[in-house]
Amino acid sequence: MNKTLILLSAMLVTGCSLSGDDQSPIKSLTSNAFDNKSSINQFETVSFDSQLIAEWQDPYSSDDVALDLKIVTPSNKKLSLPGYYVDGKSLETSLWRFKLSPKETGSYQVHAVLTDDGKVTGESLIYNFTVKPSDAKGFIESKDNWTFKYSNGELFRGIGENFGWEARDEDDSRYFKELHEQKRFNYDEILAKLNQQGANIIRTWMIYWNLPVDWKTVKNASRYSDDAQRFNRSGTDRMDDLISLATKYDIKIILSMDSHAGFDGNGWALNSYNQANGGPASSVEDFFVNPKAKQRYKDKLRFLVGKWSHSPSIAAWEFFNEIDNAMYHGEEQHIADDIITAWHTEMSAYLKSIDPHQHLITTSISHRGVTGLFDIKDIDLNQSHLYKVTNRIPEIVNKFVKHHDKPYFAGEFSAEWDWSKNFDDFKELMVSDFKRGLWYGIFSPTPVMPLSWWWEYFDENGTTEYFANVQKINQLMLTSGNGYIREQTLNNPNVSLTTLAVNNGNHIFAYVYNATDIQQKFTLTGHPSLAKPHAVYDCETGSFIDSTDDTYQTIAAGQDLVFIFDL
Repeated sequence: MNKTLILLSAMLVTGCSLSGDDQSPIKSLTSNAFDNKSSINQFETVSFDSQLIAEWQDPYSSDDVALDLKIVTPSNKKLSLPGYYVDGKSLETSLWRFKLSPKETGSYQVHAVLTDDGKVTGESLIYNFTVKPSDAKGFIESKDNWTFKYSNGELFRGIGENFGWEARDEDDSRYFKELHEQKRFNYDEILAKLNQQGANIIRTWMIYWNLPVDWKTVKNASRYSDDAQRFNRSGTDRMDDLISLATKYDIKIILSMDSHAGFDGNGWALNSYNQANGGPASSVEDFFVNPKAKQRYKDKLRFLVGKWSHSPSIAAWEFFNEIDNAMYHGEEQHIADDIITAWHTEMSAYLKSIDPHQHLITTSISHRGVTGLFDIKDIDLNQSHLYKVTNRIPEIVNKFVKHHDKPYFAGEFSAEWDWSKNFDDFKELMVSDFKRGLWYGIFSPTPVMPLSWWWEYFDENGTTEYFANVQKINQLMLTSGNGYIREQTLNNPNVSLTTLAVNNGNHIFAYVYNATDIQQKFTLTGHPSLAKPHAVYDCETGSFIDSTDDTYQTIAAGQDLVFIFDL
């Protein structure tokens, strides 16, 4: 029997299609998914290993060598997933890996494609596998300005905080250095605690002291090590840990892949993209325009997608924390808006094209607008940071949503941004502001409640437990309605009270807050269902109270209540 007939016979036995021959540099593509006895469930991570022989200078440079998994889904969508290098040498057998979490049920086809110096040099055989339905919710996806949804259609709104980084060796806080350096501020303990209190999302940074995946040199974090390799192995190991913990505790992650702090004086001096460190960019501005720097960044995105896009725990990729702070020195602008907008346009389109799991994409500004940034097609979620304006959160959220016609959230907020101040001098304001931000968010068109900064200070002052109070109402809004949340206009003639309301199709939820130091009387009008509430919720205690006429029409000094009316 000749070689062609032998290969065709093997194809019929294995259920594979022929796409190459034994001279292909791709020597194998293996997975437990290809075993007919295996049960692959929807949204379950499936690994594929490929052995190949290719020549390269840098296995992480896709211009040099790249391996991609080509996927045909049951609905005939054609997707591509980057592979990542695991082990081996150039011109010898090397190991590469893919990780996929199938969204659809039914029969899939996959095969690996090798590109060497920009040319396709090999393809594996085509393999089939079947995915069965599961009870898993899947990935966080866009829905509307008020809510996200899981892949299975269940509504989601994020309630949580910034946990920007784990405790550093030497913190620079003037008043809270000892607190910030406490070892309890680590992902293992904080994610467990947040889960216990009903929180479901964090925002965290990749930077040279935390998850330094793209940093050869680390500082101020002895849990990490310097690494001359393209991607820091101590950083990738800890990122693996974070994904496992987030999965265990059902915490979603907004992953800030870069921060302005890595592009200021000290940060830029350590930055792997800096020519002084062997990188391609002569300056911070050059990072955003230099073709070699942009290609290096795309290879970083390939690596992140290859390693971790399989995880539903990632809610969103965030390109930059406060990109405007990388554009300005004080009030002097040194990088033009159009440069930053063009870079984000290019990178967001590229990220969309290589992420078959289609995670949401965001980036953030501090307080300076960047022309065109919030209107980029592939930026799914706009974000700015709001300090000292918590009482204006509903107004600001509505402004961004209406102006840009896409979801928005406050990625950071607090009563104070200035870390040189002693927060204990106005502790009551800090804590009250933390609580108000959550309630103002839940009654505003945002799928992620405002995320507080200063996680160490707030945890020390008992606010972590407060997430449970907000989550009770959040879940009622999401589960007791008709699959949507909308603003409800109500009238409250007592203008000294803050009044916000939403309608979920079955109920009206009205939030009333008395910021004054005396008891107040009020009346809610504007809808025929407001005669008497079905339930009254005390936001501070996290419990429902008796719905009497007095509790409906009076509110104590400093109190906030949620009234629930049946439609």
